[in-house]
Amino acid sequence: MKMNRFEFLKESLKNIKTIGTFTRSSRRLCHEMVKHGKLSEAKVVVELGAGDGVLTQFILNALPKDAILFSFEVHESFCKLLRQIDDPRLIVCEASAEDMIPILEAAGYTEVDSILSAIPFVMIPDDVGQFILKSSEKLLKKGRPYVQIHYSILRKKWYQEIFGNVELHFVPMNIPPTFIHVCIKQ
Repeated sequence: MKMNRFEFLKESLKNIKTIGTFTRSSRRLCHEMVKHGKLSEAKVVVELGAGDGVLTQFILNALPKDAILFSFEVHESFCKLLRQIDDPRLIVCEASAEDMIPILEAAGYTEVDSILSAIPFVMIPDDVGQFILKSSEKLLKKGRPYVQIHYSILRKKWYQEIFGNVELHFVPMNIPPTFIHVCIKQ
């Protein structure tokens, strides 16, 4: 069960530095994220900054039946909502994305097929953001996508430095209008 708009706004106002937005992602944005995530052939997927699960549900709908989704979220209230999603493929990780490598390794995974992220990198310290991106690049299989939501292109250089490439897609039908940064591991 997702939060209504008012509940989401209330949670955002309390935690804007880690949530990074006042509204949940639109259906159009979720559809675009999933489209660029190459999920139909994925077996192991990571979602960073899962929020209340709106994107999570789109990811699960696009994944094969034998795939697994690790959804990372730091807010307890959002994790409670994520745990209400009735899908055995979903593993909710109430932890920072900084801890994704040890958590995935403990579960027996050293590589993943896709990473979709809504982490608000402009709101967190640069060293933490760089660490998360480098960890993401390390985990991805060669030729596989890292897909990131941003409300600006201020961090585009980070993706170019770490992944060597970044393709921008603009989604105007979202509040606020959003850029999707798509990087493919070389």
